[in-house]
Amino acid sequence: MRKATGRSPMTLAAAMVAGLGTASPAAEGEGGTLAQVQAEGRLACGVNAGLAGFATVDANGVWSGFEVEFCRALSAAVLGDPALVDFLPLPVNDRYADLVQGAADVVARGGAWSIGPDVVRDVDLVATSYYDQLGFLLPVELGVSSPKELGQATICVLGDLTTAAALDDYFRAAAITYQPLSAQTDAEARTLYLADECDAYARPAAELHAVRATFELPLAHVIVTDPASRVPSGPVVREGDDRWANVVRWTYMALLAGEELGITSANVREMAATASTNPEVNRLLGTEGDIGTLLGLAQDWAVNALAAGGNYGEIFERNIGENTPIGLARGLNALWTRGGLQYAPPFR
Repeated sequence: MRKATGRSPMTLAAAMVAGLGTASPAAEGEGGTLAQVQAEGRLACGVNAGLAGFATVDANGVWSGFEVEFCRALSAAVLGDPALVDFLPLPVNDRYADLVQGAADVVARGGAWSIGPDVVRDVDLVATSYYDQLGFLLPVELGVSSPKELGQATICVLGDLTTAAALDDYFRAAAITYQPLSAQTDAEARTLYLADECDAYARPAAELHAVRATFELPLAHVIVTDPASRVPSGPVVREGDDRWANVVRWTYMALLAGEELGITSANVREMAATASTNPEVNRLLGTEGDIGTLLGLAQDWAVNALAAGGNYGEIFERNIGENTPIGLARGLNALWTRGGLQYAPPFR
C-alpha cells in the first residue's frame, strides 16, 4: 500500500480551537424561521449538490434527488407549494456554514451526526432520514472484502469532522495502521482515488454508492463497510428555533407515517376527502384535530407534503432504491414494522 502525503484528520479539540464553534446562529426575527419563510414565500434548502440520487441539477436547472424531494415536501407543508424552494449547494466539508449564517433555512441532510457537530456548531439534527455505516470504496481487483484488510492502506478522506473521526476510531479500535490522504472536496477525492493516489475512499456507504454510480465502470469498484459503525444523518436546523425544528421534524415524520398508513402521492387527496376509520389517518390528513394549528401551518399541511412526492418509501425507491443506478436496499431504513429503524411517533 502506498505512503500518504496528505494531512491528518482534524480532531474535535483542534476544531474548537480553530474556531468552528464560534459561529452564532443567524438572528431570528419575531416568530423565527417559520414566520420568515412564510413571509417571504420561499424556502432556502441546503443540499449535497452533485451527489447522484441525493441532489443533482440538470442542464435546465431542474433539481432531483432524495434530499431535493424532502425540500419540496417541506415547502409544500409550510407554503402549500412544493415549487417554492431555492436550493443551495453545500460544500461537503462544511455543510452547516450557510445554515448557521442564515443563508439557508434548513439542511435537507447534514453530515454524519455525532457529538462533534452538535456541540461545535450551533445546529440541531431534528430527525434521522438515513441510517448508514462507514464505507470504503475500492477497486475490485484489490480483492478486499473487509476493512480489516486495509492495514497500511492509504485512504482518501474528506476534510470534515465526522468522517475523519469515524475512520480514525475504526482503525484504532482494530489496531490497524493506515495513512489518511485528506481531500477538501468530493471532486478532489474522486480524482485522487481514480488516479490510484489512494487505495480506498472512505465516506458514509450510501454516499459512496452515489459516487460509484457516476464512474465509467462502476462494477469495477466495490464498497465494503464497518458493520459496527453508526452514521446517522438527516434534516438539520439552527439551534434555538424550536418552533421551526418542530415543523421540519414532523414534516419528515409525516412522510414516514404516510408509508406506514398506506398513504401515497396517488391516493392522499382522495383519502383526505373521505373520513377514515383510523383516527391517526384523520389527524395526519387534517380532517380531525388541530395538528396544523399547533405547528403554525394549514390543516392540510401533511396532505400537501405527501402529495408533493409521496411518502418516505416512494421517495427512497424513486431516487436511491434498488432499481436505480444507486442501488440501495432499504436495510436499516426500512420501517420498524419491516425490520428497519425508521419509526414515526404517533400523530395524536
